[in-house]
Amino acid sequence: MDPVSGKHHIGSETGRLRLKTGRAGLGRKAGHDLTIEVTRWSADVVVDVADPGQSSVVATIEVDSLEVREGAGGLKPLTDDDRADIKRTMREKILHSAEHPRITFTSTEVAGAPHAFTVTGDLTIMGTTRPITIEAGLDGEGGVHGTATLVQSTWGIKPYKAFAGTLRLADEVHIELDATGLTGTGGAAAG
Repeated sequence: MDPVSGKHHIGSETGRLRLKTGRAGLGRKAGHDLTIEVTRWSADVVVDVADPGQSSVVATIEVDSLEVREGAGGLKPLTDDDRADIKRTMREKILHSAEHPRITFTSTEVAGAPHAFTVTGDLTIMGTTRPITIEAGLDGEGGVHGTATLVQSTWGIKPYKAFAGTLRLADEVHIELDATGLTGTGGAAAG
């Protein structure tokens, strides 16, 4: 199926948005590479098949909805208590969700073809707005798949440290998006 020009709504009900972290420092063997899922997010997408440059995306992420799904590596398996501690640390010490409950993205440029395109835009985290580019493509069945790399320090985020700084979260966070609904099926609203 080809994408349908018009307005579409995608989000946590039609797809998955995941953040993948890595470890750095001398103590990196003690920590975990994390997969964190955003469980409440939404995006309004305007698709213009005839003129892709007129397409756009506006997205919102609820910071309190970040959930630790997996922890690979480490000296011991990730426990439920570890997941709860990581979530609390993300919310309270890293992303300050009480003061900044949402992360937003507004596209400034869409370029390419349906099977391989880029979406460049302004990502706002904790009141700091910086550009980011998402590499994406449609799968022919109304699904969109995208990836991006976020460098935390670019947004003023200090990567988490433990054990006197010998274990650090890597500055780069990899973002993965998989969603459906750009063909007029799966809950899309063309118009």
